[in-house]
Amino acid sequence: MPRRRAARAEQIREISAKSSAEPQCQLCLRHVRHVTRHHLVPREEGGRYGPVADLCQPCHSTVHLLLSNRELARKYGTIEALREAEELQKYLHWVRRGRVEHISNRRSRRS
Repeated sequence: MPRRRAARAEQIREISAKSSAEPQCQLCLRHVRHVTRHHLVPREEGGRYGPVADLCQPCHSTVHLLLSNRELARKYGTIEALREAEELQKYLHWVRRGRVEHISNRRSRRS
């Protein structure tokens, strides 16, 4: 009986450690303080109830800066496809090297 109780206590510790850990951005794979929900197919393109990914704020802003909603809907409907996007490679290389937590909203700069 004591072994079973000890094993259960270890399971509880593992679960609580995972839940208290920082969330992970699904695009850059960094552990960050906060993540935002990104619709892989934008809501404006019919993805309101579709799959979502948890992205850190810098990744989320950069995705919308570099890719249009139409491109996101047609080419990048999965997180794997988004990770392989040619337009994001330089950014991903840069962001993985640092501890960037916030980038100001740059959406209005797109022409």
